[in-house]
Amino acid sequence: MLGPVILAASRSDRMRRLISAAPVTKQVVDRFIPGETVDEIVPIIKDLSDRGLELTMDVVGEDITRPEQAAAARDAYLLLIDRLKELELGTRAEMSVKLSMFGQALEGGHELALANVRPVVEAAAAIGTTVTLDAEDHTTLDSMFAIHEELRKDFPQTGCVIQAYLFRTEADARRLADSGSRVRLVKGAYKEPAEVAYQQKHEIDKGYVRILKILMEGAGYPMIGSHDPRLISIAQELARAAGRKLDEYEFQMLYGIRSDEHLRLAAEGHRMRVYTAFGTDWYGYFMRRLAEKPANLLFFARSILTKG
Repeated sequence: MLGPVILAASRSDRMRRLISAAPVTKQVVDRFIPGETVDEIVPIIKDLSDRGLELTMDVVGEDITRPEQAAAARDAYLLLIDRLKELELGTRAEMSVKLSMFGQALEGGHELALANVRPVVEAAAAIGTTVTLDAEDHTTLDSMFAIHEELRKDFPQTGCVIQAYLFRTEADARRLADSGSRVRLVKGAYKEPAEVAYQQKHEIDKGYVRILKILMEGAGYPMIGSHDPRLISIAQELARAAGRKLDEYEFQMLYGIRSDEHLRLAAEGHRMRVYTAFGTDWYGYFMRRLAEKPANLLFFARSILTKG
């Protein structure tokens, strides 16, 4: 399987240098990451919103080694929120944040990440939107869930992400569903050992359906993070069986992947949110997109072969 190899490459400085230097890389990266600055991303936000889509915004970057970098990540989100406020687009776009960007892995990282993310959550709430805490590798999850619980005391709409390939996730889903949380369910995009995660696609897919059923039957707000047509169809069936209205759950897909499906679901009356990343530190995000789906890797390889 190529996925684990690509995920390993996402942690390699040598591979980062090689791929970043390839002439065709920027052209391919632009498919998934449509801008580096707030000014570049604003037209994308306007366009998607005009098409009836909602967004969740991710400022890419994870390799934080100093508190100053974590503060800069916080400030990047605050700048984005200020622009959304100016443009009166706050209710169309939420924020997705990785706590690693806010200093989670540094000394005293749990407290540092909480201190950095809280102003972002406060600013988002002030313009009528919210924040979702992205899931990262399994060693960070207890801290992420604790921060999520703490933030929800003052900002109950704060969301979090759970990953279907982890053995622990069914229990996490039950707890979150009972608490009425906003929960994005994804398959998972990090290289995890067999001791903590399913390794085979069919096992992950079955786990995804079991967990989605828990969320649909619970008291929270499910967010279906998948491009898989079969899982999308199953999600619609589970929502109907649970008696959920169209505004009581939503679909989420990545910018640049199955864009026609984004519009189809929105036209049917579904809430459809596009996960839109921007920024200069794109490498880790880009490599995980390649690992998630063979078609993405083929797209990249074909571009290299044809452009040279």
